[in-house]
Amino acid sequence: MEISNSAPLAVDPAHAGRAQELRDVAKAFEASFLAEMLKASGMGKSRSEFGGGAGEDAFASMMVDEQAQLMVERGGIGLSESIFQSLWAREFGDD
Repeated sequence: MEISNSAPLAVDPAHAGRAQELRDVAKAFEASFLAEMLKASGMGKSRSEFGGGAGEDAFASMMVDEQAQLMVERGGIGLSESIFQSLWAREFGDD
């Protein structure tokens, strides 16, 4: 099975439930990856002046995680589809 990043993989309706489970796992992984990239870029870090203090620090990671989740829901960077296709190929081969 060739893995393509250009279009979503069409799946057999008999395996639709398993396909959704694998897509959910792939999307969760992409969201985690994006959250780490956003954190590395400085998103969610407190400002030195006029920052929100301890309250801002406490909720910054949740804001970054939610932003990453929203990015994935709107298409993300395509990582989840590639992961899904790899998981699908590993589980079902050339089905």
